[in-house]
Amino acid sequence: MLRHVIAPERFFSQVPNDIIRHPRLSAAAVRLLTWQLSLPGDADTPLSETAAQAGIKKTAFIRAKRELMAEGYVHEWRRQSARGRWTTTQLVSNVPLSAEEALSLRDGFRPTGAVPAVGEPTPPSVGRHPHNTGENTDNPPSQPSPEPAAADGVPQPLVERGGLVIASVSHRDRRLRLTGSDVRQLAALAGEWLLRGATVKDLREALTDGLPDRVHSPVALIRNRLIRKMPDAPPLGARPLAPLPLRDCAGGCARVFRPVADETRCRDCRREAAEERQGAGSRPALLQPWGAVPAVSVGPSTSGAFPGNGSGAFPGNGSGAFPGNGLRDETGNCPVTGSV
Repeated sequence: MLRHVIAPERFFSQVPNDIIRHPRLSAAAVRLLTWQLSLPGDADTPLSETAAQAGIKKTAFIRAKRELMAEGYVHEWRRQSARGRWTTTQLVSNVPLSAEEALSLRDGFRPTGAVPAVGEPTPPSVGRHPHNTGENTDNPPSQPSPEPAAADGVPQPLVERGGLVIASVSHRDRRLRLTGSDVRQLAALAGEWLLRGATVKDLREALTDGLPDRVHSPVALIRNRLIRKMPDAPPLGARPLAPLPLRDCAGGCARVFRPVADETRCRDCRREAAEERQGAGSRPALLQPWGAVPAVSVGPSTSGAFPGNGSGAFPGNGSGAFPGNGLRDETGNCPVTGSV
């Protein structure tokens, strides 16, 4: 296959390959996410308007939004103001985030360095030397500044993700309240956990399981646990498992997808097949046609089709068409005295 690619000079966006090749995102979901990520940083366009601009229909938009929320690329909150008006806040990211990480980002935490203040550098102030009193005073030794954990060999995305996990743990438990500088100091150690193969759940459980009732120094406790419970490094030369190759869907939709295990159909075809099986299992049974009613004989009959002492078509002692003794009451009706 020959490819000819010219890098654009302007008006382009960088999209991770994990989004383009995601095995569980449909084409509409990928288009909606990439379109939203290509908007300017100060844009306040909801996903519904983006879907309309991208030509995504309502049903496809609902399904695409559900897929993006399930994978952690889109988070949504509904809040009510003091006047009773409901507002919806949406967070879109180019990496999957957990609910705690998204909540930390919504509240304003950023794992990167502090934003410098706006202004220009000022010259140093000019003054005279302090007056020498002739007395020697002992200055107390300065406290050593906390040394940030080394981040040698840890990619910056893992450091940022580790900082988000620590911030979410601090936000959830009041005993582990941390400042922004504390989170930045511990982010490298958390990123080392993720680099060694630990999951976000493993990291969160290691920091929160078995906490004492009172924590005097949250930053010291978290640093101790990150160092003491650090998982073993992977062996040299070990490589992560390569993703399975793309394959054609066997459901007849002409799609190409990347399987996770040994499935042969894409996600939509598997869902449709499951819905068909569920619908077939819930159909009511067909009514059986009426068959011949078996004859019941309870006594000798003279010439009628039903048992009785008369000759009518119904049981009874008379000869009429209805059961009874042939007598009528005051209203002219025949009282029923027989039983079938």
